[in-house]
Amino acid sequence: MAGYEWITLTTDYGLSDGFVAACHGVIARLAPRVRVIDVTHLVDPGDVARGAAVLAQAVPHLPPAVHVAVVDPGVGTARRGVALRTPNGVLVGPDNGLLPWAADALGGIVHAVELTNAAWFTASVSHTFHGRDVFAPVAARLAQGADLADAGPAVDPATLVRLPDPVVRRGEGWVEAEVLTVDRFGNVQLAAGPEHLAGLGERLRVGDVPALRGTTFADAPAGGLVVYVDSAGRVAVAVNGGRAAVVLGVRPGDVLRLTPG
Repeated sequence: MAGYEWITLTTDYGLSDGFVAACHGVIARLAPRVRVIDVTHLVDPGDVARGAAVLAQAVPHLPPAVHVAVVDPGVGTARRGVALRTPNGVLVGPDNGLLPWAADALGGIVHAVELTNAAWFTASVSHTFHGRDVFAPVAARLAQGADLADAGPAVDPATLVRLPDPVVRRGEGWVEAEVLTVDRFGNVQLAAGPEHLAGLGERLRVGDVPALRGTTFADAPAGGLVVYVDSAGRVAVAVNGGRAAVVLGVRPGDVLRLTPG
């Protein structure tokens, strides 16, 4: 196995503690020539769905890599640690639904293993910091060219934990879609794709709030709502100069209805 020149990190560890640095350090000690991309460490604590969405939307734009993702409220429990090979990279992290959306974005799971080879972990594994003690050293070894089969026994991909498919429903003159993510600008990304906007027209209502169909934030007047297709190819709602999540009073997991306005 040729290995990878890159490892990426996606976590909810934040930036005020030494958690991210410790993961970088483990990787640097084992694979000093491998470069690391920090996707984000600001996923809300324990928000597996947000981590899964961010990772899945980022990986198509990253180089072939070992992608480590750790949003792991079940750390230290019976939940499995896994590594998933895809045609365009390997994903390493907990088996809690965090990884499969990204695996799909990378072409699907070719081979999956449970991480049980303790020789690949740090010498002493904490019950609460598997990012440092399990996932980072496994990623470093895989990046160095170690065989995935040596990390542990094969896992049937059908047994992996998957998050529920987000809600998208369409009827005569309406679309309902789950809020998938809210970014730091307050823009509301929906699970719907551009095809779901067909037939709704240029003037819309998002819930009870009037909106315009557009391609940029400035297609709505200042303070106005615009419905557009975002950089990830999802239907999204923004406010020109404001925060759509505040105007609409929504958070991830809520469902919004779009109708002609």
